[in-house]
Formats: sequence, C-alpha cells, structure tokens
Amino acid sequence: MSKSEKSDESERAVVAVTKHGQATIPKRFREKLGVEAPGKVQFRETADGEVIVERVRSPSEMRGFAARNEASTDDPATEVLREKRARDRAERERKREERETDRSAEER
Repeated sequence: MSKSEKSDESERAVVAVTKHGQATIPKRFREKLGVEAPGKVQFRETADGEVIVERVRSPSEMRGFAARNEASTDDPATEVLREKRARDRAERERKREERETDRSAEER
C-alpha cells in the first residue's frame, strides 16, 4: 500500500504505481484536495519543474458556471461560431487581396 514520511517542510507519501500506471492517492491527500470517487485530478508542472496535483471539478459542479460569471452572450453557440467563421473568412480574403496587390505593385 503506502509508506508515509513526515518532514518539517511538507507532508509526503510514497505509493506504488501499477504496470498500468495507476497509483492510489492516500486518503489524507484526497480529503485535502476534496477528491471523491469517482473523481479526477490534474497533474501540472510549474516552470521550475515542480509537479502540482489539483482536483478537477465535476460537470455538476461546473453547471451554471457561465451564468455565475455573467456570460458575455445569449446567442446560441452555433450562431456565435458561424459569425466567427464569417469574420475569419473575410480576414483571409482581405489578406489574400493585399498579397495580390503587393505582387502586382512589385511586378510594375
């Protein structure tokens, strides 16, 4: 199972990793992170190489998240995407025309 070590600077635990890459998070760390089964954690590496383990919120915890943070639009996502694609197409066309104009000017 797990062998635990305590030091003055931090709490530690040594756990085994199975051949499938699975490891059991010790109960005290699950409780500290607020992870309940079934749950998920995220491993994140900082710029200085430290690995951080963070709880991932469940979909039910995220429900209404946008509403709480004042969503910027009431438009359906499909319509927002259509408008974005139209703007992107127009921008690509504008850039293509600029390149053609530049080439024509260079040829003169």
